[in-house]
Amino acid sequence: MHLADASKHLWLALSPHGYGHAAMTAPVIHALRRRLPDLRLTIQTTVPRAFLEERYGPDFIHVPEIPDFGLKMVSAVGVDLDASAEGYRRMHSDFTTLVEGEAERLRRMRPDVVLANVPYVTLAAAARAGIPAVALSSLQWADIYRHYLGDRPEAAAILAEMRAAYNSARAFLRVTPAMDMPSIDNVVEIGTVATRGRNRRDALEARFPGKVGLVAFGGIDHDLSLERWPRLEGWTWATALDCPPERDDIVPWRSLGLSFADLAASVDVIITKPGYGTFTEAALAGIPVLYVARPDWPESPAMDRWLMAHTRALAVTAESLLLQLKEQLHALFSLPDQPVGEAAGSEDAADFIERMLLAKSAICERS
Repeated sequence: MHLADASKHLWLALSPHGYGHAAMTAPVIHALRRRLPDLRLTIQTTVPRAFLEERYGPDFIHVPEIPDFGLKMVSAVGVDLDASAEGYRRMHSDFTTLVEGEAERLRRMRPDVVLANVPYVTLAAAARAGIPAVALSSLQWADIYRHYLGDRPEAAAILAEMRAAYNSARAFLRVTPAMDMPSIDNVVEIGTVATRGRNRRDALEARFPGKVGLVAFGGIDHDLSLERWPRLEGWTWATALDCPPERDDIVPWRSLGLSFADLAASVDVIITKPGYGTFTEAALAGIPVLYVARPDWPESPAMDRWLMAHTRALAVTAESLLLQLKEQLHALFSLPDQPVGEAAGSEDAADFIERMLLAKSAICERS
């Protein structure tokens, strides 16, 4: 058997800052597995395995620990600056030892390629271990760190190590839309990476004959309490937030029996925060979006513009959702329709990663 025929091993490292990094990368892995059915997958992240199985299926090894944390949050949109700064100080207090520990983990597992979305310690470890690596995301923590914490006394030294780690990768596959990345020298632009859900409106109408909205704020707790959520005649709300027991118009989204992507493609409106996965899945299905504006988040300008170009979308405040939801929905539905988005980025990324996975085999066969 030629070495090229042997199954390949991909190490996927995912930032556990919410669930968006895991959700974004899943369609890329599905595209890769269509090309390489015997691909072996290891996923390193503290994101719960149950969520990973929903997006990736059960066929992977889960390594449920990773140095990366992204940012420390006080809510889905509120950054705890001091806790985040302390977290990075600790990570970088002996960065060489930290990276060597992760490099040794990779040496033991012997993946052919490391894919990171987008923990930089793993990229630095891959470089130390001599394993080809590639990054994929709409953001990276170096420029986010610089944005929030760049004025701290320790920032220059930490940023230098973060930038070196990212730039050690073969490429940074910058998906569409994405934040500006002045710290990254190896950017390769690709299209939108997202799951296009199936419209299962018939399944919803069988249980809820009126309108259905999805309240989704990602994998980070939000300080929006649904106990104050206005009751609107003819509306049912599906959510991952805590459901007030006295409300029959608010239900857990998992009780509906649909995948998140299918649910997002089937509702009348999505209410959310700026987030790559929810924004892109809504735009691929043309579902209107009310979102709590996040002007301090570096991704927001690019994501807001892209969303508004591909579906009806309106930025609001959390308080206005509670006080003026009916009026906000009327304003949203009065906006003109937009052409739905496309998602060519999954194949773009799979092309790049497949070439990396097969490159070693080609070299060995020629030698």
